[in-house]
Amino acid sequence: MRSPTSSRSRGSGHRAFSLTLRGFSIKTSPLRAGFNNKDSVYLAKIGNVIPIWSRRLPSQPSSVTIIKDCGERYFLSFVVDIEPVNIDAKNQSVGVDLGIKTFAFMSNGTKAESPIYSKLDRKIRKLQKKLARQPKDSKHRHRTRIKIAKLHNEIADTRSYFLHKLSTKVVSENETIVLEDLNVSGMVKNRKLARAISLQGWHEFRTLCETKSQKFGREFVVISRWEPTSQICSGCGYRWGKLDLKIREIKCLNCGIEHERDSNAAKNIEKVGIGHCHDSKCTSRRSKTTTVVSVDEA
Repeated sequence: MRSPTSSRSRGSGHRAFSLTLRGFSIKTSPLRAGFNNKDSVYLAKIGNVIPIWSRRLPSQPSSVTIIKDCGERYFLSFVVDIEPVNIDAKNQSVGVDLGIKTFAFMSNGTKAESPIYSKLDRKIRKLQKKLARQPKDSKHRHRTRIKIAKLHNEIADTRSYFLHKLSTKVVSENETIVLEDLNVSGMVKNRKLARAISLQGWHEFRTLCETKSQKFGREFVVISRWEPTSQICSGCGYRWGKLDLKIREIKCLNCGIEHERDSNAAKNIEKVGIGHCHDSKCTSRRSKTTTVVSVDEA
């Protein structure tokens, strides 16, 4: 048997090592109370363990990774081969505009509200201040670090469940999924929004949509970050330019259509993704675009 490969993150408590096919095996166990007829896993030098399975394995695994996270939880991650899933799409295409309070606004009018992480985030901040005052290598510091890690895990689990559920819904219902290439590393330099942006998981959502598009046989498109999706009327194509972030509703005086900012951006993202070009629109008319608040003044 080959020696297991291992990795560790210094000081964080994260540990992981992998076993090849000769180092583990899956055995069917009899019905036991509380386990609902789960299969047990034999690990070399550890013995039999009965995990809580998230789902049945689609095929025979080729390797397994045993992971201990910072909150002292243990996971088994299997490498398996999967087959593409054939599901008929309800819609031809959809554009997705990502935000903070409303995580995703679809071009078809639906939206997904982001989970609220503020309560857990406040607890983490309080414990981090406490951790900074405690002496290194003390038992109290170790216990505080575990508490912080468990709160981080709770946020990560909530976010992961939300993103998996939303990405599966978006990919399974649409033939073409269009997202915008956001400059997240540049956006987090804004000190007022950095923490809120970091909690959203925009890059993780993009990765999930891309991988699930391959699984469901969908087309995944990412448009350029320089496309002026929030500066153009999705109805007539008139370009009004940059707007302040606090302006959420806009009325185009060229065509008279009132837009919600995120809904308008999502529609433009879809149009660019399926091949439409903003420059082909008639945007040279002498018209103005104002916010809904100042329509009477206009």
